[in-house]
Amino acid sequence: MNPQLFIAFLVVAGALACTPGVDWAYSITAGLKQRSFVPAVAGLCGGYVLHTVLLVAGLAALLTGIPGVLGWLTVAGATYLLWLGLTTIRSWRGASFGTAEVRAPANQFRTFLQGMGTSGINPKGLLFYVALVPQFVSPEASLPVPVQSGLLGLTFVLLVAVVYTCVALLARKLLHSRPGAARKVTLASGVIMVALGAVLLSEQLLPLLGHTLSRG
Repeated sequence: MNPQLFIAFLVVAGALACTPGVDWAYSITAGLKQRSFVPAVAGLCGGYVLHTVLLVAGLAALLTGIPGVLGWLTVAGATYLLWLGLTTIRSWRGASFGTAEVRAPANQFRTFLQGMGTSGINPKGLLFYVALVPQFVSPEASLPVPVQSGLLGLTFVLLVAVVYTCVALLARKLLHSRPGAARKVTLASGVIMVALGAVLLSEQLLPLLGHTLSRG
């Protein structure tokens, strides 16, 4: 691979991974409420592995090129984020975030699937792989383009794994001794999920509603 392009990709991908968003919100919630945040972080990474597979197979560009598909993916992702955010908001007040709660049994597979859904169904992640990753692929490099794309995609997975693990770990270490602050952070995480879901949903539904009203 082109070393300069790869270094540039590390800088851009690292900056994106360090930008707070719905993935951060889910990582923080898992760090505070789950016995282990590893399934949650693994699920988030699994969603990006799925995007990597789609990119290498050429399906990502195909999906974004078919009219209406990205819109329906956005609606599905927005609906999921709304549900996840509302569930978090509904439970924040009664959470104690004490040692007993952290060590309580949890459905780790469900946590993994929720994390995978959070990142995997998010169309923003799909657009990141379609619009950004190809810019750092060099046709003149010795490795085939699909292999370069896969390596870049997996590099991003590794970056987010490190960043989200740090986020969840810091949330657990810093906020467990401050239950009031932990509840507020959990509430904020739920609000972020709901807000992003609402924005994504409005981006799809408002133009459709305006088109319907104009025709009427």
